[in-house]
Amino acid sequence: MESIRLIEVKEEILSDNNKTAGEIRERLRAAKTMLVNLMSSPGSGKTSFILRTIEGLGGSLRLGVIEADIDSVVDAEKVAARGIPAVQLRTGGFCHLDATMVTQGIDALDISGLDLVIIENVGNLVCPAEFDTGAHRNVMILSVPEGDDKPLKYPLMFSICDLLVVNKIDYLSLSDFNMELLRQRVLALNPRIKILEVSCKTGAGIEGWVDWLNKEAAGFKV
Repeated sequence: MESIRLIEVKEEILSDNNKTAGEIRERLRAAKTMLVNLMSSPGSGKTSFILRTIEGLGGSLRLGVIEADIDSVVDAEKVAARGIPAVQLRTGGFCHLDATMVTQGIDALDISGLDLVIIENVGNLVCPAEFDTGAHRNVMILSVPEGDDKPLKYPLMFSICDLLVVNKIDYLSLSDFNMELLRQRVLALNPRIKILEVSCKTGAGIEGWVDWLNKEAAGFKV
């Protein structure tokens, strides 16, 4: 009986992806542009958060947005309506963005005139956490209606992020969401993560997010 050759397909795919991701980071750093990868589950408020970000920045950073969805252009249309350069990536069934897809999005933007590019990744707490997009910072949104147990169910997502945004805090009084318990669970996975509480509905906490963005982006202008 002939021996069976085992090919680790996933490892090879991730290796190629990581190489491309590194090239993206170098390219954008040379252009003095910061790339932020925004991840969350569907319905957590990613697009509303980006629209609030546009308002909050008030032009302090020149912003471009890469929107990703399985089959839609509606999010990019909302961003473009605010006068912000936007590219829609339709993944055609893929539940995440990889570095090659992000490269296509960057190629469609004039990054020479941008300080910041935000990727709105596909709504999913599993696959996006596994693929390096080339982003300089990873940010995730967890909405209050999703519950405070998500770090227990999706530990990798919380482990790879630089910032956790807890959205829809206006629902806190209507739920049994335990903010302190969430903090304990998240910090046990990722002691370096920063946690912000916001409401895209009321605008509460957006100023802290904008301050964080301005501070992080400042390091790319040197």
